[in-house]
Amino acid sequence: MEVTRLFDMLERNVVEFPHEDALCGKENGIWVKYSSKDYQNIVNNISYGFLQLGIKKGDCIATITPNRPEWNFLDMAIMQVGAIHVAIYPTISESDYDYILHHADVKLIFVSGWEMLRKITDIIKNIPGLEEKVYTFRNLRGYRHLNEVVEMGRVNPAPQYLKEIKESISPDDVVSIVYTSGTTGNPKGVMLTHRNFLTNIVGILPIIPTPDDYNRVLSYLPLCHVYERMMNYSWQYLGIPVYYAESLAKIADNMQEINPTIFTTVPRLLEKIYDKILAQGRKLSGIKQKLFFRANELALEFDFNQKPSYFRKLNRYRKLVLNKWKAVTGNNLRVIVTGGAAIQPRISRVFWAIGVKVLEGYGTSETSPVISVSNFFKNGLEFGTAGPVLPGTLVKIADDGEILAKGNHVMKGYYKADDLTAEAIDKDGWLHTGDLGKLSPEGRLSITGRKKEMFKTAFGKYVVPTIIENMFAEESLIDNIMVVGENKQFAAALIVPNFPDLRSWCVNKGIDYTTNEEMIKHPEVVKKYKKIVDHFNQFLGDTEKVKRFDLIGYEWSVATGELTPTLKLKRNMLMKKYEAQIEKLFS
Repeated sequence: MEVTRLFDMLERNVVEFPHEDALCGKENGIWVKYSSKDYQNIVNNISYGFLQLGIKKGDCIATITPNRPEWNFLDMAIMQVGAIHVAIYPTISESDYDYILHHADVKLIFVSGWEMLRKITDIIKNIPGLEEKVYTFRNLRGYRHLNEVVEMGRVNPAPQYLKEIKESISPDDVVSIVYTSGTTGNPKGVMLTHRNFLTNIVGILPIIPTPDDYNRVLSYLPLCHVYERMMNYSWQYLGIPVYYAESLAKIADNMQEINPTIFTTVPRLLEKIYDKILAQGRKLSGIKQKLFFRANELALEFDFNQKPSYFRKLNRYRKLVLNKWKAVTGNNLRVIVTGGAAIQPRISRVFWAIGVKVLEGYGTSETSPVISVSNFFKNGLEFGTAGPVLPGTLVKIADDGEILAKGNHVMKGYYKADDLTAEAIDKDGWLHTGDLGKLSPEGRLSITGRKKEMFKTAFGKYVVPTIIENMFAEESLIDNIMVVGENKQFAAALIVPNFPDLRSWCVNKGIDYTTNEEMIKHPEVVKKYKKIVDHFNQFLGDTEKVKRFDLIGYEWSVATGELTPTLKLKRNMLMKKYEAQIEKLFS
């Protein structure tokens, strides 16, 4: 069966991929599994329920929930009646919730439970009629349950009417409005169609080996983010069962439980896994510690063009040490697809060395999202690049270094913002991504920075902070770093220590560890970070060198607001939050 609209996969998969665990989520410590047929039946009943509630083609329905099978049930049901899914991050600010719910003129809202509901309670009270149209996935007094919609549809089926609506839906109809987590102004609503997503899905299919080789996926990145969402559709398109992780904190446990063969991530998670592995190595002693760090040195030297003697030695160290590292990710993991930010080449090298292939991709919400991705074909892999441009995508580099893209995966436009759409997509159809990059002679794309994040010093010299930050992030004692210096005489930085590693370092040096806030002021700690900064400065140009720095006493996170859901820095927010400290760096 041909798939021209995303919901076409439901009927096809019942016949071609009749899995008993098509979608799986964990409830009360037990994996709850839904078969391909369960999936289709629940979606149809929700669609019938929507029709009973008066939902029409073009209406917007919002969801605010972590990853779970119910997200998919709602997503497909919304599509089938021609409505538009507004999938909202569970971690945004109250002002962003207020803006999105008003801007999209949302007709219904589905939330996972009280922890999400409390964030919007005051907002929905000020939107006439919306308070009575909120549904949850848990039994909460005073609120309707998703099962009410399912039951409403079950007792009021309308298969012929639903079929007519589905037949009226075009591949170019908007399926979702994705509100970007921008760092300035209000979020922008990216309108994406069935064709947008399917163009990306078809483009990446040759990169992913057959479903027979990949029997299950672990999903943990937010499904409301276009990157994980498109990959989620891709797994379903290929008929690969998807298991949704309980939370970021439970990923390691879930990996051990289900032994995924492939999953998608952002570089930050891989960095943390590697840091934990190194921390375990530092606890060893004698010959075990020597073997551990010799294996680490060997892994960091991994390259596709190494001599046969290197790979013979690597195989020996895999048996002695590296296979234990791989066990952290489960016994069957073979491929990791990473995106959202540039991954440090050393991290990729280590995972390839332990036997897990890392493919790096690049894209934007406006391109559904993939523009380029590494692959296993000729010229498809090179550390430090985001791989070749995806088939069906055109890319060119503007005179100022900006990446421009064109293709059927480019958004329909920004919702209710023709002026912003005209700024983003020029008259020739090229999307201006706002990212800086370059193409190799073989066609691989490298990302060099963000156009808006690039700043100019007082001497008129441009500095791309992400390049410097990625370099410094190779140091295990650094958890996060933000480089600043707009219109200043030099570059400076705020540095967040990796506190578990800092604690271990202090123990090794005989320094009593008290609190994080006190330790960042300890003379020996400051001296250590000065040494780290001096080390990396030797690889930078004069205008890029970090001349001064300040240590931050707590970890930045999504929950505390310093990071986006894909773990990028919220620079504008950080600049305001640490305004006094930053000014002091330049005084």
